[in-house]
Amino acid sequence: MKILHIAAHLGGGVGKAHAEITACDRGDIRRHFALLEEPRDRRFADAIIAAGATIEIISDPARLVVLAADADIVQVEWWNHPRLYAALCVAALPPARIVFWCHISGLFAPFLPSGLKAVGNAFVATSSCSLPEGETPRCKAIGSGFGFAVAPDAEPAVQRNPRAVGYLGTVDFAKMHPGIFDAIDAAAPVSGAFSVTFHGGFTPDNAVARAAAAMRNSDRVRLAGHAPDPRAALEGLGIFLYLLDPCHYGTAENALVEAMSLGIVPIVLDNPCERAIVEHGVTGFVEPDIAAAARRLAWALDHPDALSATGHAAMRAMDRTRRPAHSADAFARLYDRVLCEAPGLVDFPALLGSGPVEWFLSTQAPHRDGWPTLLATKPWASTSTESKGSLSHFRGVFPDDPDLARL
Repeated sequence: MKILHIAAHLGGGVGKAHAEITACDRGDIRRHFALLEEPRDRRFADAIIAAGATIEIISDPARLVVLAADADIVQVEWWNHPRLYAALCVAALPPARIVFWCHISGLFAPFLPSGLKAVGNAFVATSSCSLPEGETPRCKAIGSGFGFAVAPDAEPAVQRNPRAVGYLGTVDFAKMHPGIFDAIDAAAPVSGAFSVTFHGGFTPDNAVARAAAAMRNSDRVRLAGHAPDPRAALEGLGIFLYLLDPCHYGTAENALVEAMSLGIVPIVLDNPCERAIVEHGVTGFVEPDIAAAARRLAWALDHPDALSATGHAAMRAMDRTRRPAHSADAFARLYDRVLCEAPGLVDFPALLGSGPVEWFLSTQAPHRDGWPTLLATKPWASTSTESKGSLSHFRGVFPDDPDLARL
């Protein structure tokens, strides 16, 4: 069974997910990854090769046509990367059995192109939050975020470090809730002083660093920078303060799943993605707003003995539901079904648009009838110019496109 994966790259969560799934694959599955740009970090690409898959970098769309014709199934690793739009619209793939694995929620910008769930042979979300209409035989949720393997009799980390609070992940308000430092400022535990350690790369002059410095209680925050060993960083925590922007783009939330798998008690906001991972009062705490999160943090610091059962429950839940073998098995069953179907054509230019401007605008509104409003208001002008899938990213890939320049 030959699976061709078309992916922009294998960095971050996508690369990690495939490295772990490939290592658990059924014996008859052979994966080949066609990457649209050179990997900046080869850790996961090398792990995928070590697990038995093959990888090549594609510079000519005609090569995708050859690879797709030879594959039993073509799996498109979907997110709003400009090179992915260009490759699919230019290559003119032959009839193929096509599976989309979507690595963004699609609930907010970046949106999914209208009609993406209806084309090809299957649409797979990485979180059930992306399928508010529920699962169907052709629309499934298969997770891409996996916990760490721990011994069955391991104690939860919160027992060892009940007052150690931290965050690990993207240290940028493109992902974090802008009020996260307000929550830390407002928390008033009677048990005394505390601090929150943020693990993740940042620049000293970015918005997060400035917001931390402007706190009333700036001594409560430590920006530790990049964590070369995420597991080691997490094992020093007992409480995971993971307050994300309500419109964040994530689904897998590897850091949250990994923290819970170690028995660290999460405090999150009531966003669709986090709600699909954390069960309030059982495996962690899902709070409605920043003020409630501050109160929950203070309560957790004052009641360390009450957190042990929650840490145990988080460990068991992640072991039961967030393991790579589960996703490998789910994909194998999906592939078996898709192989029984006939290959078909997908008209990608009709689905995605005729060029870079239309490709970009499709990420900013769920339907094309919303584009006139977008062009009048330009909401992307207030977002980070460095973020993935941003207008700046599209212009970097298509520097000579005059329509993008006008936009």
